[in-house]
Amino acid sequence: MKKKILLVYNPVSGRAAFKSKLDDIIEKFQRHGIILSIYRTRKDDNSDFVECVNASHADGIIAAGGDGTLHAVVNWLMNSKIELPLGVIGSGTSNDFASYLGINKDLVGYFDRIAAGNTRKVDIGVVNDEKYFINVASAGAFTSIAHEVNVKLKNTLGRSAYYLQGIKEISKIKSATIQVAADGVKFEMDAFLFIVLNSGTVAGIKNIADFAKIDDGKLDFLAVKKCSPAKLLKIMSALFGRKGIDLDDDNIFHLQSNKFVISSTEELTSDIDGEIGFPLPIEIETKEKAIDFFV
Repeated sequence: MKKKILLVYNPVSGRAAFKSKLDDIIEKFQRHGIILSIYRTRKDDNSDFVECVNASHADGIIAAGGDGTLHAVVNWLMNSKIELPLGVIGSGTSNDFASYLGINKDLVGYFDRIAAGNTRKVDIGVVNDEKYFINVASAGAFTSIAHEVNVKLKNTLGRSAYYLQGIKEISKIKSATIQVAADGVKFEMDAFLFIVLNSGTVAGIKNIADFAKIDDGKLDFLAVKKCSPAKLLKIMSALFGRKGIDLDDDNIFHLQSNKFVISSTEELTSDIDGEIGFPLPIEIETKEKAIDFFV
C-alpha cells in the first residue's frame, strides 16, 4: 500500500522560494510512490489543521518551512495529541533543526527514508507545560532581534540580517541577573542572555552537537555572561556566524538537565523557537522521545 503524506508548507518563509519548488517536490514524492496531500499555512488562523490531517488519512506529516513552521506543526500535533511521524524540509531563513539532521544535503535520500518509514524518536522541550519547542527557548539580549528584523531585509540577507540588527542595538544592550535551578541546585549570574537547547545546531553554534542531543532526555542551558562590548560583539559574531561559540570561554555558562526553573530580577520575556513566549519566571522540561521523526 502506498504511503500517504501531508505536506504542510509555509508560503512566505525563506524568501517565499518554496512555492517555486513545489511542483518538483510533488514529483519527487510521486517518484517514491508517496501520495501527497497539501496544507498551506496561514498567518492568523490554522484551526482547520486537525480536520485536514484527519481527512488526509496521512501516515506522516512533512513541514516545509523554517524553524518557525516546524515549531508551529510540533505544537499543533502535541496539543491535538496526533501521533504521526513528522519530518521537515528546511526552506526558511533559519533551518537549524533540518541542518542538524543533515536533511537538505540529500533530499532525494531523505525521500527514500520517508518512503521506507525510517523514523527516530526525538525529545522536545515544553515551557510552562503549555508551549512546546523542538530547537530552542531563550531570553535576554538578542532574543527580540528576530521579531524586530525587517521581513524584507531578512528575506534578502538571511541570518546576516539578525547580526546587522544586533550591531545596531549593541549600545543599548543591558545584562540581567539570571537565576537557574536544576537538579536541586540554584545558580545565579549576571548575563546578557540564556538559551535552552534541544538540538545540536542553534543560531550557527556548530560546536554543541557533541553534547546537545535530541534523544538523550536532557536539555542544555547556555548563558552569555556580562562582558565588555568588544567581547560581546565577538561572541555575537560567533553566535550568528559560522564559526560557533567557544564553550571553554569564561563568559559562557553551561548546564545540562531534564528540567530548569529560570527567573530574573528584571522583566524578561522568553522566545520559543523564534516566537514570543512567556515572561519570566518560566519552567522548562524535556518531553523525552515525544515525537517520531523521519530521519
